[in-house]
Amino acid sequence: MMIDGVDYSLLLILGTAALFAGFIDAVVGGGGLIQIPALFTALPSEVPATLFGTNKFASVFGTSNAAWRYARRVRMPWRTTLPAALAAFAFSYVGAMAVAWLPPELLRPLILLLLIGAAAYTFSNRDFGAIHRPQHTGRREFTYALLVGGVIGFYDGFFGPGTGSFLIFLFIRFFGFDFLHASAASKVVNVATNLAALGFFLPHGHILPLAAVSMATCNVAGSLIGTHLALRHGSGFVRKVFLGVVSAFIVKFAYDTFT
Repeated sequence: MMIDGVDYSLLLILGTAALFAGFIDAVVGGGGLIQIPALFTALPSEVPATLFGTNKFASVFGTSNAAWRYARRVRMPWRTTLPAALAAFAFSYVGAMAVAWLPPELLRPLILLLLIGAAAYTFSNRDFGAIHRPQHTGRREFTYALLVGGVIGFYDGFFGPGTGSFLIFLFIRFFGFDFLHASAASKVVNVATNLAALGFFLPHGHILPLAAVSMATCNVAGSLIGTHLALRHGSGFVRKVFLGVVSAFIVKFAYDTFT
């Protein structure tokens, strides 16, 4: 039986994918690695913008839940996070508009190189992200936060997969956060980018309501599990999941780039 262009079996598949995506997203980001391919596989006849809009709708609820739970348990670095979130919000909308005139596939080789670099750097520096030792203050902190938020915001609105993982790496590398604080901060920025992208997708009708609501519910459930484990086991756990997710990204992007 078809409802909103999706039958019950496809809703089950998409809901399961959203559950795992919510879990991964809550810990290190990268839920799009699961959710977007599931949407494109289950609904091959839909236009890409509609699938991206549906993905954003589902993700924003899980990410918001994760941000709220982290904020209750972790001392949030708001002086860095808020400027980054504001810049990300603005540039995510621009990125969403750019989808219409610039093929995202052009970014694949560059993203692949960046992922390899991030994984190699993290593997070779065992203390990377182990200690929360914030760097920079005042104008420099504000400027770096705007730059990080703007670049990642555009990428998330334009393409998306890996946004949370890139944010975590950049928060550690440029601001001296540990993995747990970087993951917490990245959720706030990710909420801003998702909302901005939805500001473009929703008015243009790029969403499948029933699929989006079903996936959002499952995404929140996965987020609850992910944040619980991250807060319980700390930065060491987040680092391991980060390396696993980035490695999976490298394999996925390499396959998509060279086949």
